[in-house]
Amino acid sequence: MKLTTLFDKGEFVITGEVGPIKGAIHRDKSIEPSCAIEALQLNQHVHAVNVTDNQSAVMRLGSLAASVRLKTNGIEPVYQLTCRDRNRLALQSDLLTAYSLGIDNVLLLTGDHIQLGDHKEAKPVFDLDSVQLIEMAKGLKRGYDISGNRIENYLDMAFGAVVNPNFEPLDLQLMKMKKKIDAGAQFFQTQAVYDIKVFEKFIKKAEKFKCPIQVGIVTLKSPQMANFMNKNVSGIHVPQELIDEIGSVAKEDRKKKAAQIAGRFVKQVKFMVQGVHIMPLGWTDVVPDILGHADISV
Repeated sequence: MKLTTLFDKGEFVITGEVGPIKGAIHRDKSIEPSCAIEALQLNQHVHAVNVTDNQSAVMRLGSLAASVRLKTNGIEPVYQLTCRDRNRLALQSDLLTAYSLGIDNVLLLTGDHIQLGDHKEAKPVFDLDSVQLIEMAKGLKRGYDISGNRIENYLDMAFGAVVNPNFEPLDLQLMKMKKKIDAGAQFFQTQAVYDIKVFEKFIKKAEKFKCPIQVGIVTLKSPQMANFMNKNVSGIHVPQELIDEIGSVAKEDRKKKAAQIAGRFVKQVKFMVQGVHIMPLGWTDVVPDILGHADISV
């Protein structure tokens, strides 16, 4: 199931996100990895589940293997593919492999820098950037590799990309968004946004592109998490009033408060966008409450 089919039907598309385990999938198929268990919990509340690709440059199980495992469990995956760890040969090969194994949706990203992760001695690749990656994928869809050679049985996938509404100056981010659309991006998922005014400013300028946008939501677990993101995560700003709000309740009540904060934001912006992408960071059980507070469902 391509997400583009849902967008074309005018459905409000809801996606979640899981991170593959730091280890291998057990060969006993009756033993599911934690990412599959999380995805199963999400599945009845979302249309598809993103599978991250060595997120934050931390080595984990490959996103392709995890995506295929979800697919065999009846869960629609959004396979994430980054430029950080692969040259153009590997990127093309992995896309063709993913399609051959039944993957219909892919999110194409540049990738977090090596210095953020747990293998700082690794050599980053970045043979292509995200715009070039999307353009290359579009070529494979048309039957040609990046060098112009014909390929057999070319892929037919839905191509997603990311955009950051928090970026300043915003016009530069919008220029890159337009380049991604021209290259072949068919829908966007945004970086996490917490400030309604920031998002309204972005959406007023981005709506001219007529491309589906899912607003990105990261569940705010604690004041410490918010302060860490403000200090260390490029392009994210959590307003002080939200930091105070999540800190105003006892630790055992923070899941409920996190769901209220996220759901309230989605409810405010849902009429501006074509979907929501929820990144629960392990708190998959709060997703139903977030959607409930936002008055939306699959």
